[in-house]
This record gives sequence, C-alpha cells and structure tokens, in this order.
Amino acid sequence: MAKKGDYFGLGYIVSLILAIIPVTSWICGAITRFSEGKIVAGLIRLIFGFNIVWIIDLILMIISKHILRLLPL
Repeated sequence: MAKKGDYFGLGYIVSLILAIIPVTSWICGAITRFSEGKIVAGLIRLIFGFNIVWIIDLILMIISKHILRLLPL
C-alpha cells in the first residue's frame, strides 16, 4: 500500500524513479504541492525545481522512503 506522502499515492519504487528523473520530479513535485494547497511551496518548486530543490527531494526520498514537504505553506 502506498504511503500518503508519495507522488499521487504511488508506491515507493515508482515515486523514487519519478524523483530521480529531473523533469518528472519537477512536474510531479509542483502538481503535488499545488494539489495540497501549498501555493508558495509549489511556486518555489516551479522556479527552483531543477537545482537544489531536486537534490534535496531526492536525498529525502532515499533516506525517509517517502517525499517530505519542507515548507508548511
């Protein structure tokens, strides 16, 4: 069963593969944050998604086994 924190309720392996690919990580991350109502976090993801945010998301995904949201906004 998929954890709530994964992309669109997908399993860990599928979410990890999507997180490794920069373009899909950028798109899925922004959509996920906007769908949760976190507008500021979604905008930050869209603007800075191909650099440090992607690396942080990838590291957190590998360490914690699910996607963490760093901004509560």
